[in-house]
Amino acid sequence: MTYQEKLKEIRNQMKADNVQAYIIPSADPHISEYLPKHYKCIPFTSGFTGSAGTLVITHDHAGLWTDFRYFEQAADELKDSGFELMKQKVQHAPEYIQWLVEKLDKGSIVAADDKLLSVLLGDLLTQQFSVKEISLSSKDYLSSIWENRPALPSEKAFLIEELHIGQSVRSKLNQVRTSLQKQGATHHLISSLDDLAWLFNIRGKDVSYNPVVLSFALINQDHATLYMDIDKLSEAEKENLLSSGVEVLPYKDIESAISNIPANSSIFIDPKRNCFAFYKLIPSSVKIIKDTNPTTNLKAIKNETELANTRTAMLKDGVAITQFLKWLSENIGKITITELSAAAELRKFRAAQDGFAGDSFNTISAYKAHGALPHYGASEESNAEVKAEGLFLVDSGGQYFYGTTDITRTIPMGNNTEEECTDYTLVLKGMIDGCKVRFPKGTCGYQIDAITRKPLWDYAINYGHGTGHGVGYFLNVHEGPQVFNPTANPVAIELGMITSVEPGIYRPGKHGIRIENLVNTITDISNEFNEFYAFEALTIAPISTKIVKKDLLEQSQIDWLNSYNNLVYEKLSPLLNADEAAWLKEETKAI
Repeated sequence: MTYQEKLKEIRNQMKADNVQAYIIPSADPHISEYLPKHYKCIPFTSGFTGSAGTLVITHDHAGLWTDFRYFEQAADELKDSGFELMKQKVQHAPEYIQWLVEKLDKGSIVAADDKLLSVLLGDLLTQQFSVKEISLSSKDYLSSIWENRPALPSEKAFLIEELHIGQSVRSKLNQVRTSLQKQGATHHLISSLDDLAWLFNIRGKDVSYNPVVLSFALINQDHATLYMDIDKLSEAEKENLLSSGVEVLPYKDIESAISNIPANSSIFIDPKRNCFAFYKLIPSSVKIIKDTNPTTNLKAIKNETELANTRTAMLKDGVAITQFLKWLSENIGKITITELSAAAELRKFRAAQDGFAGDSFNTISAYKAHGALPHYGASEESNAEVKAEGLFLVDSGGQYFYGTTDITRTIPMGNNTEEECTDYTLVLKGMIDGCKVRFPKGTCGYQIDAITRKPLWDYAINYGHGTGHGVGYFLNVHEGPQVFNPTANPVAIELGMITSVEPGIYRPGKHGIRIENLVNTITDISNEFNEFYAFEALTIAPISTKIVKKDLLEQSQIDWLNSYNNLVYEKLSPLLNADEAAWLKEETKAI
């Protein structure tokens, strides 16, 4: 079926049910950011492959709401699909809700598969629709038209030994139960895959790039049940979990378990990370407490084992990045190098590292104007040849059995313009300021975000994405609760949190520049004013200084850059051969 034929079939079902609008979010019953193929509903329906967006279908309009990161990609992918790009002003904001309220008549019916709606979104839709007596109905209009829909993944999962993760499952469950007691909750439902992976020390291959396992958990003070495909674990692994107080039951049994929570109990749920369908299954006699999962906060603060192992992963990754940059510099203009072939070469260097488990996301390999698309994904159709001129942006990461990496380097290829040199230096200034900041305990991410943006603001330049996101431990490359962005997120930046710092400048049709390091929050100094924190550089890979305009840098920024590149050489050179070490020494020399 073509996209327009699918759209017609959906509208036929809407007419039969007297439904005036149908919402398709980018989600699954776990409210994941990255989805298994079975739940890639937006690509199936419209052709749009970005990781953030919402489709809204009425009888006379079909639109995709997404943010600036995907405007050019969406405009291209939606051609002849019957869907129109609706440009969101604010990243992740559900701006389509107000559009529906304005467009629909009083008493209209809006439908969505409520397994794909978060509790927060379901409540918000219900509340805002009530203004015009618009009702929200649960409908699945895709299953009946989705021929050969991918099955749910069935690859094996595995448990990580406590030795490599620093904390036992039983210990983690005790921490969660302590949090539940403080909240006055007898039960706790967890649907978010990264929280479950952390809590039960389990990893898998159910979602591309994210080593998670499709599962749910229901926990009380005496018992914990993990609902998943029981064939994914060996009998020995199930016995291991049972010895930690965890019973493993079939994935689909979760719905019955929720429906049968004892009367007069109280259940704790995260409204952002549980689906509306399960929320509605909770018996009316059960008190509902809504807040962030305790596991979300607990896993964000890495223990000493996780930090030590992550530093090892960063060294392995730094070796691979150095080898890639050397290969690129020595082969450009001699052999044909494209965005896709460069990404493949980088993966080869990573794959040669001990403990490599795969990429942590789809590599953004973007030459010249493609770099202006923050989430560009090279395809056979768009694959540009990389030449000895302009700027080449590579944003990539690796999953290692002992850590997760995420790094961006913008590589000057030669014959760079004055504008490219200035923009590169300004991005570097922002990145340095974000990395070298000292800040008082209690500081939140939006304050770090503003500090990082200021060198660009001074030139009336800004970027539309956040400055940084949390990163997991052999887990999701995007992890909360902390985030560096302009929203007034009240989460304080705490010791042991791993976060990215990645400002950028994007000039459509010209170039994109982003430089990214991961940092760990550490103690700095304490005095009569407060306890102050700082950032430890975790990413260990050279930052090119070839086109830096030194006169735009303050002395403290020059000192940081020289010190960082010297650290890179000291850490990586013993792990490289003589030729690689010599190349790196030249690449990291002081300016």
